[in-house]
Amino acid sequence: MLISEELLKEYGAETEVFDSSYVIFSEGDKPKNYYKIVEGRIKLNNYNEEGKELIFAILEKGLSVCELLLFIDKTYPVNAITFEKCTVLKLPKAQFEKLLDDHPKISRDMNKFLSERLYYKYIMLDNNSSLRPSVRIKGALDYYKSYNENAKKFEYEIPLTRQQLASLTALRVETVIRTVKELEKEIF
Repeated sequence: MLISEELLKEYGAETEVFDSSYVIFSEGDKPKNYYKIVEGRIKLNNYNEEGKELIFAILEKGLSVCELLLFIDKTYPVNAITFEKCTVLKLPKAQFEKLLDDHPKISRDMNKFLSERLYYKYIMLDNNSSLRPSVRIKGALDYYKSYNENAKKFEYEIPLTRQQLASLTALRVETVIRTVKELEKEIF
């Protein structure tokens, strides 16, 4: 948690509660707010020409949503959609910038966090360019686990459905099912 809920509220963040499948922002919208997830999960996605959903990330409690776009003058390249009922803190961009100006350590921590995310995105891109489904799936699982502080092997349950894993790796659900079974045999 880079920015505490208390500090966000000090700078004017408001609590918003969204139902499942609520679109917080859409591809093409201009970023106006910093969002932090208090409860629930949010997916970042878009749809290809055939209408197939591509999921770029699944964000959970404590994470911020597309904060990197508050630093540049670009529109969102993804949609942010809730998986379930979500509670989110929303801070307007101007107050977010003031918070960072007033707290240089948080600003440095934000830079480090964004750098780590970019690093893992490069790894995901490399994994998803593989023709081997096992490489794509292992890469997606490692990426998702990277958001969690518990780095011990076999101690973090990744809350993804097979469909979500397929959308993250651009594979068919059937391929994900078969490959996960093969990976399970390798491990045990």
